[in-house]
Amino acid sequence: MKALVGLTKIEAAARLRSVGYNELPAAAHRSIFSIAVEVFREPMFGLLLASAAIYGLIGDLGEALVLGLFAGASVSIGLIQRGRTERVLERLRDLASPRVLVVRDGVRERIAGREVVPGDLVIVTEGDRVPADAVLLEGVDIQVDESLLTGESVPVRKRATDSPETAITSAPGGDDLPFLFSGTLVQRGTGVARVTATGPATELGKIGGAVRTIETEPPQLQQQTKRVVLICAAAGLVFSALVVLLYGLTRGDWIQAALGGIALGMSLLPEEFPLVLTVFMVMGAWRLSRSRVLTRRATSIETLGAATVLCTDKTGTLTRNMMSVAALRAPN
Repeated sequence: MKALVGLTKIEAAARLRSVGYNELPAAAHRSIFSIAVEVFREPMFGLLLASAAIYGLIGDLGEALVLGLFAGASVSIGLIQRGRTERVLERLRDLASPRVLVVRDGVRERIAGREVVPGDLVIVTEGDRVPADAVLLEGVDIQVDESLLTGESVPVRKRATDSPETAITSAPGGDDLPFLFSGTLVQRGTGVARVTATGPATELGKIGGAVRTIETEPPQLQQQTKRVVLICAAAGLVFSALVVLLYGLTRGDWIQAALGGIALGMSLLPEEFPLVLTVFMVMGAWRLSRSRVLTRRATSIETLGAATVLCTDKTGTLTRNMMSVAALRAPN
């Protein structure tokens, strides 16, 4: 290879301040308070706590204490499960940040992948993960696995360009092109490339930006739960109001009428539903964690359980990328 100079450390620091770190925008760190708020926003938790509060107001402290203990236990388990998941995901993100061999001031040095800037000269070899979008300046038998972007597991051949300034970036995929893309894996060869885009400006970053614009719909169980809560609440209010009016008008004792209306409303509240559903969700998250599957939201367990068909069209990404003879037919 030719003598490599690359950027100076002063230039690299200035570009880092200008364009930012070479990393995809991540969701904000979720504190215990934000996780707790998310847990309490579940409709069944609200119904459970409302039931406990009403029992406490009418003087049935035993029922209120039991429901409160169950609600507290469910919330505690949910907080512990989600907090542990967040910590593990943060550690995985830290491990996913690769070390990159770059040329700065004519000297080769390894830096964190998040510190790569446009214009950097990076040296890639077999087994390296490409840290950013780049154009290949020198290369010897370079083959790159771009299945992360294209879905095709067969590696593509790369060829260095003599005029990187005039090279027009093309989409991932295709042989004998000089472009390397962030997140792809070098399966063979070694080479030198100049970084053209980092962070959200890379092809991988554009995909991440498109994914973040997708609006997620609430799971069907959550929608049905909200519907049940609203129906029960509306029915309880209507019948309680009727009982209060009828009892007060016919007997004249409005205090007993109010107590009777509250008792009827409590009898119509399905306080067992939130308890059972919460326990099932928490147990599902616990069982998945034993199989090394992290669950950030309990509602995803219901979505996973409702899936009956998994469709994919990329042979090799999820399979072994190998075919076998199923039948032979001779000319006669």
